[in-house]
Amino acid sequence: MTSEGRGASDRPALARLLPVSPDVFATDYWDRRPLFTRAAALPGRFDDLFSADAVDELVAHRGLRTPFVRMAREGTVLDPGRFTAPGGLGAEVADQVSADKVLDEFTDGATLVLQGLHRTWPPLAEFTRRLASDLGHPVQVNAYVTPASERGFDAHYDVHDVFVLQITGEKRWLIHPPVHSRPLRDQPWTDHRRVVELQAQNDPAIDEVFRPNDVLYLPRGWIHSATALRGTSIHLTIGVAALTRHDVLREAVAHAAAAESLRAALPLGIDLTDAQAVGALLADTVDDFARFTGADPAPADPTPAQAVSRRLARRVRASTRAEPIAPLATTAAATALHEATTVSLRQGLGARSRPGPNPGEVSLALPDKTVTLPAEAADALTQILTGQTVQAGGLDGLDAASSLVVARRLVREGVLVVR
Repeated sequence: MTSEGRGASDRPALARLLPVSPDVFATDYWDRRPLFTRAAALPGRFDDLFSADAVDELVAHRGLRTPFVRMAREGTVLDPGRFTAPGGLGAEVADQVSADKVLDEFTDGATLVLQGLHRTWPPLAEFTRRLASDLGHPVQVNAYVTPASERGFDAHYDVHDVFVLQITGEKRWLIHPPVHSRPLRDQPWTDHRRVVELQAQNDPAIDEVFRPNDVLYLPRGWIHSATALRGTSIHLTIGVAALTRHDVLREAVAHAAAAESLRAALPLGIDLTDAQAVGALLADTVDDFARFTGADPAPADPTPAQAVSRRLARRVRASTRAEPIAPLATTAAATALHEATTVSLRQGLGARSRPGPNPGEVSLALPDKTVTLPAEAADALTQILTGQTVQAGGLDGLDAASSLVVARRLVREGVLVVR
């Protein structure tokens, strides 16, 4: 999670959103305070990521279903039946978005929310995949489409950090300091509804009219509300589900199930109402946990640091979709592969090389399967995992014919893509 040794060129997706270097952002703003930036101070525009035409395309032609779409008005989420309809003959679904109903509700003042755009809109899928890599945390994207002079949601805070990108129109944002700093994902604003409402009545820390291509970074817990001004307003909310030290502890505790001493029953007859006795038990448990996390594991077992690392990395991978592949085109490309074809590792795949299940084998661990190859392919896998583009017939440690066989196998397995 550190930013040492990396600059804007190493974090290009993040750099698009900032008026300062990623290193300065990491030190001065990340998880600490908001950063509002006018478009003129940013490297460029965001027309390539989203637009009003994209909204119409998604609503009218992509057959979206709930929960990828929702609508709200004045803080109240509308029943899905008000903006969805059955898919019709040959599509046995009852909750496909209805462009006609969306038009009716939007005209009547409702905000349209397009959720999970990192799954449904290719330009944002690619951008968020790169942004997640830059940040080291899971990322997702929603779009909020609000009619003029309407407010979609009451003042509230989010349990994730956000980057707000104004796409079209103007929207006035009021932002207030937290009443519950750095909330966890199970600590929603409704747990503090009354104090949030009172805080929202105070003078805001930020009161700005957002215009196209302005950007706001807002740490979790900061209270905010927004009202569209002239014309329709569209903004993207890029949510960053920041992993925390609490997450590290949770994964470490989960791994600690391997320690027999920590699985031992509490003393017979313990009085759990005796705070002093429970305090002594807590201290002893923490000491035992520290001994477990500091001990050398059995030769075949991972260290606690390795186990926690794998658990946290798995959570990030599970929330980030790899570079999309086209099944039919991939099958055809694998068949047509020749020695001069250039290939590279599929972006965002999260592949790892490890010893194979049998002597003379090496494995490539993927999120949902394992690919096993002859041990002679170990150097080729190391080369592939660097992400460099290579020729299918020129993998390290293999002759041209063997290299082509391995490359063709990895294309068919969705590991390599033809460039």
